[in-house]
Amino acid sequence: MNNTSMTIRTDKEIKHKAQQIFSELGMDMSTAVNIFLRQTIRLNGMPFAVTLDTPNRETIAAFEEGEKMLHDPEAPRFSSVDELFAELDS
Repeated sequence: MNNTSMTIRTDKEIKHKAQQIFSELGMDMSTAVNIFLRQTIRLNGMPFAVTLDTPNRETIAAFEEGEKMLHDPEAPRFSSVDELFAELDS
């Protein structure tokens, strides 16, 4: 097996946190990266889901707040965007 070197740029804190986890798992950064690369080859793609459609906590909270407002008869209602903005400006 011919070895080669790679240079990867990452945030210092990310590297440190990852090294701590890999150490607890009994491996170093090189081993972890090699596992990632081998899994990528084996799966012919990323070895984990890469998605954009998963909302973060803040978005989920906003959705939940909106749902509550929809079912709350005391929540303000507006018949136009202009009416909404007029209320926000007051």
